[in-house]
Amino acid sequence: MTQVTIVPGSVTLAQWRSIWLGAVPKLDEECRSQIAASAEAVARILSKGEPVYGINTGFGKLASVRIPAEDLETLQRNIVLSHAAGTGEPMPIAVARLMMALKLASLAQGASGVRQETVDLLEAMLANGVIPVVPAQGSVGASGDLAPLSHMTAAMIGVGEVFLDGKRMQAAEGLAAAGLAPVTLGAKEGLALLNGTQFSTAYALAALFEAENLFRSALVTGALSTDAAKGSDAPFDPRIHALRRHRGQIETAEALRRLMEGSAIRESHRVGDERVQDPYCLRCQPQVMGAALDVLRQAADTLGTEANGVTDNPLIFAEDDTALSGGNFHAEPVAFAADMIALAVCEIGSLAERRIAMLVDPALSGMPAFLTPKPGLNSGFMIPQVTAAALVSENKQKAYPASVDSIPTSANQEDHVSMAAHGARRLLGMIENATAVVGIELLAAAQGCDFHAPLASSAPMEAVRMLLRATVPHLDNDRYFHPDMEAANALVRAGAVIAAAGTIELPGVSAR
Repeated sequence: MTQVTIVPGSVTLAQWRSIWLGAVPKLDEECRSQIAASAEAVARILSKGEPVYGINTGFGKLASVRIPAEDLETLQRNIVLSHAAGTGEPMPIAVARLMMALKLASLAQGASGVRQETVDLLEAMLANGVIPVVPAQGSVGASGDLAPLSHMTAAMIGVGEVFLDGKRMQAAEGLAAAGLAPVTLGAKEGLALLNGTQFSTAYALAALFEAENLFRSALVTGALSTDAAKGSDAPFDPRIHALRRHRGQIETAEALRRLMEGSAIRESHRVGDERVQDPYCLRCQPQVMGAALDVLRQAADTLGTEANGVTDNPLIFAEDDTALSGGNFHAEPVAFAADMIALAVCEIGSLAERRIAMLVDPALSGMPAFLTPKPGLNSGFMIPQVTAAALVSENKQKAYPASVDSIPTSANQEDHVSMAAHGARRLLGMIENATAVVGIELLAAAQGCDFHAPLASSAPMEAVRMLLRATVPHLDNDRYFHPDMEAANALVRAGAVIAAAGTIELPGVSAR
């Protein structure tokens, strides 16, 4: 089991990625003093007897209700139980683990007023694979991701359900099986655990990491499609992109140029080609994909900052025993980042689908209709292109910005919310759709290059084509197509297409 030591407030995207992939986070030992100072500050605040929101008052619209000292533990338990009101399917275990790690890093910064034993339990649950069952629907992305984080916290007090070694069981049973005991929450602790943006941020980060794989894979299949269509690499000339100055565009053009370098197919029509310009889906790849890359990087910057922030309320400042109520729980930055990722994913898939449509059209590609040697008797790639179009259209509908919506909650106390939760939650499904489109493009582009034999593409592109051909043979006559698509999708999803391209450096969001 891989372990990664994290310093709260300074965790890198690469470290978050490793946790997403299964590494176990361990807090740097220096966190202990700031956790202790924060918990001691809460005790001193309580001793003063003054009403302080979240510590000895009700919550939300009930903030004016004073809670006596003997009921404070009950108050914290009640907020967890009452707020555990999510619905829908459980969030994926990998995303739930990431959410827990984000909450762990937030609490350990010493601004939340929780005790060391509470932080220790959360860390131990991650180390022992005790992952709460968290219904994925029910957060509006403000006042924190209250419902999902309440389900996480409920497991910590022995209520609800958990996954342990892939098995779903009662939380108390799962904790006991791992040698752990439920915690009794002290003053402020329930609110600190369920208030924050960690649910939304976990989904958005997971999507960011998957979107990077999608982007790089689509660069490779785009280059292969360009060769299949006997397209020109002139639009990738660095002089063009230097004049426009966008970093993503410049790097994308360079990657495409290097992917095609040495292609005999490209050299076969460099002189005497009657076509003056390629369709936009080939010629404008640097401009479209480069813009998508720039947007993904902007989202990465926002999410990297958010993941290192403290987003519960109120915040405890131990230096002067102050509890300050603010709005760090409002997930507007995450909502904007999620919307940006959605737009980029939508466009990556859209451009790939246009390349598929170009390849199956003999008027544009110069190859047999629908990439089959016997069109008419065979339909070839006719319906896979339709499937790609359906997936792209579905993504267009899902790409509508979530951040522009708001519904007041908590009797209008919480009157503007971000909707970051479902804005982030939709992303993995969108990426799966776009992955399937890129998988279809991989099949179509390889089929197109087959028609140019004995001419070969570049070494990286031939390696990609041979990777595919190891499991999916050339399509001579119609056959049951679904297994071919599943095999291609699996190669894209696993990053195998990128790996097969070899030493070509493909740009990304610096998340590795």
